[in-house]
Amino acid sequence: MRSLVLIGHGSHLNGESAAAVYRYAELIRGRGLFDEVVEGYWKEEPSLRQVLKTTASTDVTVIPMFISEGYFTETVIPRELGLGHQGPVPPEGIARVLGGRTVRYTLPYGVHPSMRDVIVERAREALPDLDAADTALVVLGHGTTRNENSNRVIYENAQALRGSGLFAEVHALFLDEDPKVGTWPEKITAPRVVVVPFFASEGWHTLETIPEDMGLTGDVTEFPDTPHGPQTVYYAKPVGTHPAVADVILHLAEEARGASERGGDEDRAWHAAWQALVSLARRGGRLGEVLISAQSGVYEVRHALDEGRPGSDLTTVVTPEGLRDLTRRDEGGNHRPVHTLRNLPRGWRAVLSEDDLVRGVHFLYPAVVEETYAHHCRTLRATPWPTTARRQTGIYSRVQRATPEQVEHVASEVCANCLRTRLWAGETLAQTFFSGVPGAIPCAEACTLLVAEVREEVSGKRGAGGHSH
Repeated sequence: MRSLVLIGHGSHLNGESAAAVYRYAELIRGRGLFDEVVEGYWKEEPSLRQVLKTTASTDVTVIPMFISEGYFTETVIPRELGLGHQGPVPPEGIARVLGGRTVRYTLPYGVHPSMRDVIVERAREALPDLDAADTALVVLGHGTTRNENSNRVIYENAQALRGSGLFAEVHALFLDEDPKVGTWPEKITAPRVVVVPFFASEGWHTLETIPEDMGLTGDVTEFPDTPHGPQTVYYAKPVGTHPAVADVILHLAEEARGASERGGDEDRAWHAAWQALVSLARRGGRLGEVLISAQSGVYEVRHALDEGRPGSDLTTVVTPEGLRDLTRRDEGGNHRPVHTLRNLPRGWRAVLSEDDLVRGVHFLYPAVVEETYAHHCRTLRATPWPTTARRQTGIYSRVQRATPEQVEHVASEVCANCLRTRLWAGETLAQTFFSGVPGAIPCAEACTLLVAEVREEVSGKRGAGGHSH
């Protein structure tokens, strides 16, 4: 068996942040090269601290879904996964044995050499008749002062494409560091300019910031009077949303250090947890806010408050992805980064096979089955708040200054509407949904939403509209 884990940043505020990772997971899942493809996130669920518990195999390859090396790929992700590594990742990646799993961690997909082909593809989409005689290329990066590695991939791609002979000029420009994108009229002499954002996803920067900084009015913008005469700018889609990125991810996985022909075995703890869930489903039971029942060889999942409503009154989905998409927002349309909050929308039913039930429940309540079964078996270890706080780096390190009173004040609001019982805060949970108590779900460690809110509290910004997470 082999498991592939794609790690994205995610967001507490914006559900679209995870869309690209979901899409690539589905593309790769459809190719059948891995027994499973699992997504994990820094700001959503399953969290980086949970995601390895959700893999079925003891052979796991982890790909950071980031466009460049930097703070997240070199510090945050290795730390949260418990890899015992900090700093630049070697080209072949790193390998560790964690809890009986062989875990391989690779470079981010954006630094793979084949991304140059994706840049050219995006350029050709924006300008099909691009010509080396009159077309300049701008490889556009974000830029940062936090990590010097983050801009290296932009310069390397620009240098390689400069030598390809495909363009009259090739420039590396940035949003947040020099040379900035707004200086393009001074630097580029070619009459046609194609701009390819080297970004992981479509978002605020690609839709708003870049067009504003460059003075663009659409996909094609005429500039009749620049220092070098009339110029036309062709604005491409970001490289990270191109379907060919799926091939780049698979190349990285194949090249991962220590990859074996045989693969791994099914993880025993994972198997036992899901067998227990299927047993509960076969006899009919509750898990959190949902009711699961067996019906003629398939399983129906619905909101418990919709019990007894005829199926014709409900929206029916028949795939795990359909269930995921229906339940990622509450009834007001707001993003649900924490799936155990008591705001699961009503008005739907999922009809799933047994295999799809496992994936559907995983999407509905990520890591809940694995962690609850471990607690049921008394093998789940809680991480107290001070340990979580000490592990934080960068802008989150300030949570180490939070007083117990501040943490409890924030938790009383953030955690009040959550199904989980805070083992990390010393609360006890005698039974679980496996023993018939539907809402009895353990919380082994403070979630990233709470960490972010505690940071806001310590900074004096909480409730002042200053949220940036």
